Amino acid sequence: MSTIKARTDHPLVDTTEPNLLEQTFDYNLPPKIVFDGPIIEHIDGKPVEFDPVAAVQRDIFITDTTFRDGQQARPPYTVEQMVHLYDLLAKLGGPNGIIRQTEFFLYTKNDRETLDRCRELGHQFPECTGWIRAVKGDFRLVKEAGLKETGMLTSSSDYHIFNKLKFKSRKACMDSYCEVVDAAFEAGVRPRCHREDVTRADWDGFIMPFVDRLMRMSEQVPDELSVKIRICDTMGFGISYPGVELPRSIPKMIYKLNQECGVPSDRLEWHGHNDFHKTHINGASAWLYGCDALNGTLFGFGERCGNPPVEGAIIEYISLKGDLCGIRTEVISEMADYMRSIGLPIPDNYPLVGKHFNTTRAGIHAGGLRSDERIYNIFDTTKLLNRPPRVALTDKSGTDGVVHWINEFFGLKKDDRISKIKCHKVARWVMDQYEVHGRMTAISDEELETQVQELMPVYWKKHRS
Repeated sequence: MSTIKARTDHPLVDTTEPNLLEQTFDYNLPPKIVFDGPIIEHIDGKPVEFDPVAAVQRDIFITDTTFRDGQQARPPYTVEQMVHLYDLLAKLGGPNGIIRQTEFFLYTKNDRETLDRCRELGHQFPECTGWIRAVKGDFRLVKEAGLKETGMLTSSSDYHIFNKLKFKSRKACMDSYCEVVDAAFEAGVRPRCHREDVTRADWDGFIMPFVDRLMRMSEQVPDELSVKIRICDTMGFGISYPGVELPRSIPKMIYKLNQECGVPSDRLEWHGHNDFHKTHINGASAWLYGCDALNGTLFGFGERCGNPPVEGAIIEYISLKGDLCGIRTEVISEMADYMRSIGLPIPDNYPLVGKHFNTTRAGIHAGGLRSDERIYNIFDTTKLLNRPPRVALTDKSGTDGVVHWINEFFGLKKDDRISKIKCHKVARWVMDQYEVHGRMTAISDEELETQVQELMPVYWKKHRS
């Protein structure tokens, strides 16, 4: 078996004090993302340098499509549910508008009532925008609603142009779309062109010529009406890796829109799908390569496999900025509780909000939590999410798991925490369930509470009275 010869020696740096890398892993925040150099991508045979530090300094932000794409994956929300969720989105994003916009359908009585009631709440952010078909008549709905901006579907791949929309040519398709953009300008509404299926489109032959035309049209109207471009990775084909060719390369498509077509970063928005488990990282990569807006849905619920999860984007934003920036992260848990109450299934192991996302069943992990919860908890989930780390007891939990559960149950901290020896009766009862009775399921909190009351009566009386 061959080995690679080491070029340098790596001497041990001995120390008696731990280096916990707290400049990155500040327990009071999600871990910071720190860049130590530029990102190099080859575009048209030439190396192009992207500066992620400069990208993070831009006014990047989140937009929401829970009430549009999010409703295409579930039964429709009621008006009351949408109003409540909109209110929570405003609280989560905070006064700085980290969640900058959300979009609504405009076609039904419920759509209009929802929009009106959301605006009556008086929140500056997220701004309410519309979503319509690429049909001139639909702008009447936008104008009647008094909206300043609306999304409009401008499908971009030949799969859609020819096979779905049945246009006879790309030019006929482009002309049709531009007529609708003109209708938006005439109505005094900013059009946000949703470039559907862009990761299967012909960039040189259609995408860039169309965007060039949109930029020329935008030069003829006030800045507040200039066209925005939503980059829609409809099938989740987008790739963030350097070196990938178009139409799947996220770095290349954003570079070409920015640098070759002249679309400013604040008029670019990424809208992805999760068919290949890439939706979150693709959205974050779009930020880094020059797209200011990341569009998502609450808990990723959307068409087919879903969209970038808004709560995941929130944590990524904090990690990139190194600051809460007015975000109220505890609202994430409040949203999840509300979603469960109206029947939205959230898997138990779903990041940040699943019932067991910060629950351990391993005894060695429970021992780590007992020593220092930072060892097995991603950040201070008690402070940021109102979710303290927990232990679910099984035959793998050991005494450490029982001790951690009991101390969390009583809410004991530091010197007040109960030691192993004083919990041994409960620990023995847990092990007997598996070793003596052959149990195969986890011990419920209710069962443990009963045993603590029976086997530790002194502590029960002291701490539960």
